[in-house]
Amino acid sequence: MDAYGHVNNVVFLRYLEEARIDFLFRPDKDFQQGSVVARHEIDYKRQLVHRHEPVDVELWVTETRAASFTLAYEVKDGDQVYVRASTVIVPYDFDAQRPRRITAEEREFLREYMDDAAEDQGTYKDTGKDEEEAVAA
Repeated sequence: MDAYGHVNNVVFLRYLEEARIDFLFRPDKDFQQGSVVARHEIDYKRQLVHRHEPVDVELWVTETRAASFTLAYEVKDGDQVYVRASTVIVPYDFDAQRPRRITAEEREFLREYMDDAAEDQGTYKDTGKDEEEAVAA
């Protein structure tokens, strides 16, 4: 809680982080090889007054590329949305200290959580290419 009695903007990033970690690091399927956050985008829709009851964080995949993917989130209570956000994540080889490609197994895992509406509307992207590769093609 901040001086105004509501949940501070930084706390929402922590909520997103907790949801992302729960999503990516599961016992059955995970990104053991590592990943890093390349970008966050967050839209604050309504203030969340401090309280003891939890909020829900919904998470889904909106895009996959050869060496990155995008997650979208909503922090909400039922139909009341407090935050809409997205995060671009880059798989990372910590030994080599550089980005790496998404493996076939990781791509299949991500596909299970893609946004159905985006797929139906043709806006979900699974190019397997990065922007630089797409421009060069």
